[in-house]
Amino acid sequence: MTSTPSEAGFQSPLQSDSESTTSIPQSAARRVAPRLSLPYRRSNASVASLFASTSSAQHSPTASGTSTPPAGVVNASVFSPPATRLANALNSPTTAAQPDEARQLVLRAFAPRVSVLASDDCQELLRHKGINGGLLELLRPFGENVAGRVVVRDSTGASRPWDDFGIRFTGVSDGLEAPRLDPNPSDLPEYRPARLRTGGDVEQIDELVARHLKYAQDQPPAGDDYFSGPETKPHPSRLTPFYTLYLRRLLSGIPVTSHETFSHPVALVIAISSRNPAPIDELRTLYANSNTGQHKPPPYVNNEFLRYYVLIHDEDHDDITKSTALYEQMKRHFGLHCHLLRLRSNECLPSDDDSMRLPTCEWLSAGEELGEIATRESSEVDDDPTPYIFESDAAAIRAFVREMVTQSVVPGMERLSALWNNEVASRRRGIAGKIGLVSKRFTFGFSSRGSSTGIGGSNSNYDALQGFYKPDTPEAVLRKLADYAFMLRDFKLAQSTYDLLCTDYKNDKAWRHYAGANEMAAITALLAAPVVSSRVRVDSLDQLLETAYYSYLTRCSAPYSALRTLILSTELLRLRGGSALDDSARWATRILEDRLVPQTGHALLLERIASCYSSRRGHGALKSGARARKAAFFHVLAAESWVVLGMNRQADTNLLAATSLYTSRKQMLEKGEKAYSTFKPLSTFQHLETFLQELGQRVEDSRPNTADDGAEQGNQDTEPAEADVETIQEPTRTLGHARTLSTAGISAGVAAGVTPVTSGLDPLGVTVVGGSPTLDRPDPKNDGFE
Repeated sequence: MTSTPSEAGFQSPLQSDSESTTSIPQSAARRVAPRLSLPYRRSNASVASLFASTSSAQHSPTASGTSTPPAGVVNASVFSPPATRLANALNSPTTAAQPDEARQLVLRAFAPRVSVLASDDCQELLRHKGINGGLLELLRPFGENVAGRVVVRDSTGASRPWDDFGIRFTGVSDGLEAPRLDPNPSDLPEYRPARLRTGGDVEQIDELVARHLKYAQDQPPAGDDYFSGPETKPHPSRLTPFYTLYLRRLLSGIPVTSHETFSHPVALVIAISSRNPAPIDELRTLYANSNTGQHKPPPYVNNEFLRYYVLIHDEDHDDITKSTALYEQMKRHFGLHCHLLRLRSNECLPSDDDSMRLPTCEWLSAGEELGEIATRESSEVDDDPTPYIFESDAAAIRAFVREMVTQSVVPGMERLSALWNNEVASRRRGIAGKIGLVSKRFTFGFSSRGSSTGIGGSNSNYDALQGFYKPDTPEAVLRKLADYAFMLRDFKLAQSTYDLLCTDYKNDKAWRHYAGANEMAAITALLAAPVVSSRVRVDSLDQLLETAYYSYLTRCSAPYSALRTLILSTELLRLRGGSALDDSARWATRILEDRLVPQTGHALLLERIASCYSSRRGHGALKSGARARKAAFFHVLAAESWVVLGMNRQADTNLLAATSLYTSRKQMLEKGEKAYSTFKPLSTFQHLETFLQELGQRVEDSRPNTADDGAEQGNQDTEPAEADVETIQEPTRTLGHARTLSTAGISAGVAAGVTPVTSGLDPLGVTVVGGSPTLDRPDPKNDGFE
């Protein structure tokens, strides 16, 4: 698990250049450091705009691509639909209506990365325009979703259109530095904004989601609020907006590592402006800096990626004739991968006719968003600092992004994938490749590449001292081929390549690479096959996930990668339905057992486990295979966790869900349903009933006083009323308004007349010596759960 974060300062990415080094005083670093204990400036409208989109009841997932297959119900056990009805189940309206937000998040998260390197004159033009972050800030929102459909060809030559295809514009130094500053005070003045755009810090993600939750708790009930929205019951498997935020921030800003190439750039945008006195020489200088100069990538990154040259023409002050001539000269010198981007240099004001706000980036790292929140909270200005741009500029940028993606980036990735597949992967899959693998494994001596560092001097390309393969080795090329195929959504090619790599990495004892190959082999298997049988899951997927998880956590001490492996597999297994829901809940429980997430993530995962069990439907008159009691149990645990964190509205929601599940089962029994004759009513679980009553009372006590409560207290004596107010207001100063969850409502769901028990008991009656049964976690052998 990640260590406790240091007291590092955050800076807004909107107020700094992407690559320059900025000096900030230590006092300023302390002032902008985001903390949960800091008071909220609820009157600040700019901060409210950052939180409002998360807690909105109209939150909906991004539209999926046209080629996205629907989720299916798996024929995996005696409780699942038989094989003869499997095809009908896959095409049924109920199955087709099941949300697949998690699948879309995974597809969009692993998008191609395009680095941005701009000249000084280009950055100065954009700062004059009001874009303080330079060209990177201007391009990032438009790359997340390319306008129109993007057609991608797979390894078989078949074309597939995608509506949600996108790229990620990044700085040339993004992902190379830790997201937090070192605790050494001497390092505070040396500050790089690229740190904020680096993800992978679970503590920051947990802190950010807690900030969003706390803001939603503090808001008064509103019609479009998530907690006060319409009472229509959503699908049990639908992602909540806060869990969606958690997943998105977990997959944003993936650090640049040697064992995977998703964060390695597939192209580099080299931009200059029409103001440059020596444009051709400047482009060559920028190319040299990206190839061998100060912006050279690490040695494990393949530097032979596409260079895309952009000339930004100033529509307000420069001559288009001269810019067109310069553009033609650029194409003669650097090839056809060039573009003339026409932008206005004047600053856009909100009062202009064709003005629009710069779109907000959806895929921000947690540190970047926390820095923006801290900057807005410390600002005395309530106006939203997001700059305005002209609609003509936005249309020009969309056209530029689409042209670059459809004519340069995607065709280049397809060409390289076909080349590597024919020259490297095909030889590896044949008889000669297998014989070579055996001879490589049992041949002793030094490699022809001079990189023999394996055990016993084996013929290995793995550099164990530095921990990576050189970019030109077959293992590195195959990993890049598999990642390119995954980003192009050719999952069949990606899966077969990952399977090849697992054997190579295991023989070389490259454990981090081995874990990454197993992780992506499992994920591609879940994405490629619309239906995975239970036997395949047990024999293949479980082994891949267990191997990846063990290698990440035990051999490599990489808790972020281990968490990403399990949480993605949990969501993709959940989409399969049937008995795969039990596997999904089992892997999510593994995350909680190993404490890979802090408190907020712990409570969110408890909710997710409950939703998995709620989605498990029984069959036949006996409803065999349903998991209603397990779902209610985990809703109770989630409610208890939210009460501990002070999130009474979340606790209210989970407690209502648990009570409704217990009540519905009991009502069926009371109606004389013979199918439930073996079900024990809630009154037989005395300690659970008592625990629900106590938990409901804690939620009730944490709610702020309403007007009716104040009028009732006014009829009482003055002194006792004041004493009661002091007692009640203490725990509810920072809690927002919640929907009413009265103890009478809970008692309606449970049997009445049980004597309250004040000692600490978990929901099943096992005595706990102080603290929470959820967070303290007694010995599983003595928890009383079968």
